[in-house]
Amino acid sequence: MMRWLAALSLAFSTPALAILPSAPEPASEEAPPQAPEQEIDATIDEGSDERIAGRIEGIFAELPAFRQVEVGVSSGVVTLSGVVPDQDAVARAEAIAGRVSGVVTVENDLERDVSIAAQGEGLNALADRWSQFLAMLPLIGLALAVWAGIALVGYLIAGLGALWHRIAPNSFLAELIASAIRFVFVVGGLVVALDMIGAAALLGAVLGGAGLIGLALGFALRDTIENYVASLMLSLRQPFRANDWVLIGDLEGRVIRLTSRATILMTLDGNHLRIPNSQVFKAVIINFTRNPQRRFQFDLGVDADDDARAARKLGREVLEGLDFILPEPAPEARIIEVGDSNVVIRFLGWIDQNQTDWWKAQSQAIPAVKEALENAGFGLPEPIYRLRFDPRSATLPFENRAEGTREKEQEAASRKAPQITVTEADEDVRPVDEIVEMVEEERRQTGGEQDKDLLDHARPVE
Repeated sequence: MMRWLAALSLAFSTPALAILPSAPEPASEEAPPQAPEQEIDATIDEGSDERIAGRIEGIFAELPAFRQVEVGVSSGVVTLSGVVPDQDAVARAEAIAGRVSGVVTVENDLERDVSIAAQGEGLNALADRWSQFLAMLPLIGLALAVWAGIALVGYLIAGLGALWHRIAPNSFLAELIASAIRFVFVVGGLVVALDMIGAAALLGAVLGGAGLIGLALGFALRDTIENYVASLMLSLRQPFRANDWVLIGDLEGRVIRLTSRATILMTLDGNHLRIPNSQVFKAVIINFTRNPQRRFQFDLGVDADDDARAARKLGREVLEGLDFILPEPAPEARIIEVGDSNVVIRFLGWIDQNQTDWWKAQSQAIPAVKEALENAGFGLPEPIYRLRFDPRSATLPFENRAEGTREKEQEAASRKAPQITVTEADEDVRPVDEIVEMVEEERRQTGGEQDKDLLDHARPVE
């Protein structure tokens, strides 16, 4: 009986043990496991607060960042106070204290130490990084040597100018291919070098930043890029040759050269004209030199009472009789409109520009047709206007005015046109070569820049 009473007394005198949390069930594939909530024991074990505080202080003593942390425990509630080097250490200390068995909750009063003396660890880390950099210097030197070697190979391949000029249709495209090869090898060597020193992440950041910068520069230099692409397309298409007489939009002249930025013309009055290639590429281009046969035209008006069809026939026969007018295509004369006091006839004739100047031919044909019509009795009247006066207006001295007009007409009739002798030089209609010679002289004087001329006479014109 005494044995049973002793056992019962021992059972009531033993302090209650904290109930440990049950083991978590294995995680399922559908949902992640959740940590079970820890139950708080209703009884307090004598000396448990001291054991918890000692355990936490022992752990913190082994960690340099928590050596200034003070730990207080009361009824399982842990209070942390003091300073730590950084903000991450605050959360880390709380997590460590909460994992100790018997801890109910943690009151975290830790603060970051912002004093200069406390930053010794940061300075030590900086010193460690410097030591690591010094240790990596041989590897960095090897990576730089590899980069330089790959870039050198790219420059050597790009330097095979004869090969690229043989492959590319013109020198401009050959230089573009060489520049692209150099760029690819330089960037590829940089990728290999950064991968050797383990800085691939840095390469990604650099390339990402370069992409954004390139996008911004693309918008800022849109006109420049458009002009560069237009130069490439014009060099491939070859729309004209040097010394061609062209009309680009409303700009006229003879072509001196096509560069990577602009098309240079010499106007018919001897001035240099530089047109951006982006404007040339989008403009309507008329090449007067491409076809040696060219037509000129002019209009003459005969009196409305005259036979316009007879005047048309006579003018066509006069054009056919001029030596510089081509028989094929045959000259034409067209009645185009009836004016206020005349019938307008348009005369057209073809010439060979290799033998006849276009302006001279037109200047010779107009007076020839005009004189033939006048000699045949056709009138070439000026515009006639009929004036009507309101009878309510004041009386004007028409008699005096009419007498003055008759006197002027008689005086004009008494005057005769001066007799001017027309020489063979005046009748010469051969092409004028002043501008052509000036263009050739310009190209000879800038012979050092001929390599920059994108006009290639070996390629067909578009």
